[in-house]
Amino acid sequence: MNKTTNQKAWFLVLPVLLLVAFSAVIPLMTVVNYSVQDTFGQNEFFWAGLEWFEEMLRSERMWDALGRQLLFSGIILLIEIPLGVFVALNMPKSGFWSSFCLVVMSLPLLIPWNVVGTIWQIFGRVDIGLLGYTLDALGISYNYTQDVFAAWATIIVMDVWHWTSLVALLAFAGLKSIPDAYYQAAKIDQASRWAVFRYIELPKMMGVLMIAILLRFMDSFMIYTEPFVVTGGGPGNATTLLSIDLVKMALGQFDLGPAAAFSLMYNLVILTMAYVFYTVMTTLEKREG
Repeated sequence: MNKTTNQKAWFLVLPVLLLVAFSAVIPLMTVVNYSVQDTFGQNEFFWAGLEWFEEMLRSERMWDALGRQLLFSGIILLIEIPLGVFVALNMPKSGFWSSFCLVVMSLPLLIPWNVVGTIWQIFGRVDIGLLGYTLDALGISYNYTQDVFAAWATIIVMDVWHWTSLVALLAFAGLKSIPDAYYQAAKIDQASRWAVFRYIELPKMMGVLMIAILLRFMDSFMIYTEPFVVTGGGPGNATTLLSIDLVKMALGQFDLGPAAAFSLMYNLVILTMAYVFYTVMTTLEKREG
């Protein structure tokens, strides 16, 4: 018996495909076009081939920005993942206070990125900011516009304040999915608190933690608005991360060809890391299964 397949369902998917093509594929092709050509304005283009990619690979500026970006993302993950898990473990599991904590933890996530940068820019000022004024009153030298350590500390603390809640909420969701039978068995066996965390809670949270690591890595690797508003990439180039350097190259210097090649390589790094995290996540899921 021959089965007929109804292809009309594709008409339901077509609007989504068109939207994706308009919002993602077409801009991407534009970037690819700029990455292999040079222009002197007046809409005149000249074939450059892989010249811009070779130039970027030899550019100390790009490698320095990549090093700063990897350092920033590494510090963020080392702080936010353990801190988020710690907060989730100490949150009430049910009742009014559980709901209250969830609402409070969600508040930083609702603040727009540019507003977060503005808040911390004012917060850290010595003349009117609570943080800067307090540190200055205590005799602690703090100026995020001139001191490299202060600038790095400010953008790191800012990101931790803004995004640790996401890790905590994901970890809390993982904890809530653990059946009570596991805790009852651990209580009967007189397992220590560390043993409960090591052999029950952590394995059950591993899936959501990998999602949290993936999301936080991608977000921190693409961060632009918050550090740009606070430090502008300074002092000097101390906080000029990849995204800030890319915008300066494309809009500040109007080097469209190198900037397009830079952005494609930037995108490739993010996709590669996302694939690595996805592979690890699926491997862990198969082991648990």
